[in-house]
Amino acid sequence: MKIGVLALQGDFREHIEATKLAGHAALTVRRPDELAEVDALILPGGESTTIAQLARTFGLLLPIRERIASGMPVYGSCAGMILLADRILDGASDQDTIGGIDMTVRRNAFGRQVDSFESDLTFNQESLRAVFIRAPWVEETGSKVEVLAQIQGSDGKAHPVAVRQGSLLATSFHPELTGDLRVHRYFFDQVCAGAIK
Repeated sequence: MKIGVLALQGDFREHIEATKLAGHAALTVRRPDELAEVDALILPGGESTTIAQLARTFGLLLPIRERIASGMPVYGSCAGMILLADRILDGASDQDTIGGIDMTVRRNAFGRQVDSFESDLTFNQESLRAVFIRAPWVEETGSKVEVLAQIQGSDGKAHPVAVRQGSLLATSFHPELTGDLRVHRYFFDQVCAGAIK
């Protein structure tokens, strides 16, 4: 498969490396013609407001939405989760999302950069070490959203931190930073395989 990685801002290089290590071609996506060449897309961690603004500037916001509507598989980590959310809490008043997953996401839910942490969690029924950096969490999901992992927040409640809706996958943590390829492989082998004929 040709996997595109949105390369406007954030840790796209780490996703490119993880994609290659998992055995797939990885292409940077900065223009609509590059998006048209890929089978699936990864939205990296970074600053969600900046990524959305740059996607609009580079003419990618609408083409990505159109590709999602036509069934293109997309995986978003951290800021990518925010971008895939239909609704955002604590965002800028004019903040854009790409949308696609029927969920409400709270930006910076775990705190500021200094509050970043690592934690063990269960992802898709397997134990996984997760890195959270100024991460969001999911406040609520629609009926078609499958929760793949959750963690207890500072409010004492369990919040989803990995979700899937059809051909869309999102995590609030950064598997691209750990060397553990299981989340990427889940995206390629489960999500993409079911969507790409």
